[in-house]
Amino acid sequence: MTRGEAEDPRAARTRAKLRTALLQECAERPLEEVGVAALARRAGVGRATFYVHYPDLEALAVDACADVVREAVEALHAWQGRPDPVRAPAALAGFFGSLAPHAALYRTLLAPGGGGPLGRVLHRDLRAYSLRERERAGAADAPLVASAVAATFAGVLADWLHGDLDGTPAEIADQVWQLLVALHVSR
Repeated sequence: MTRGEAEDPRAARTRAKLRTALLQECAERPLEEVGVAALARRAGVGRATFYVHYPDLEALAVDACADVVREAVEALHAWQGRPDPVRAPAALAGFFGSLAPHAALYRTLLAPGGGGPLGRVLHRDLRAYSLRERERAGAADAPLVASAVAATFAGVLADWLHGDLDGTPAEIADQVWQLLVALHVSR
């Protein structure tokens, strides 16, 4: 199903129950220790129903974490007018600060350097948004900068979540913001 298609309300409710149940399970144990049967029980659906909606737990986990991708894209574009080259928009620091409750799950799905299933979704969505914005502005370098922005943000986010980069949410937001502003003005 694509994002543009209308979803059956019953299917949407079932998927929401499964996403909630997964986040609850992952608050108690790593994704690798979560079983489909226990998850389905917690969601109040049958095991077969789980497989109607998702091929495996990883697909559900990426879907459950998709909001973090949307939040990241929105936070990166939460400025108006001329961006401050040093201080990130407050929404970006807020985004980094909001990751703590499910950080272990994000680390499972977002490999160091920005890879992994969640990293691919983040890169795809952020690149598409950046590309649209750069093309709308008439930038000849739109594909290059869009790729660089997506890769830079996904890599910094992943490395910070994995402990390879130090800093508070506000500090890391400012640092990645400075990199992204530099990418936009260097071309």
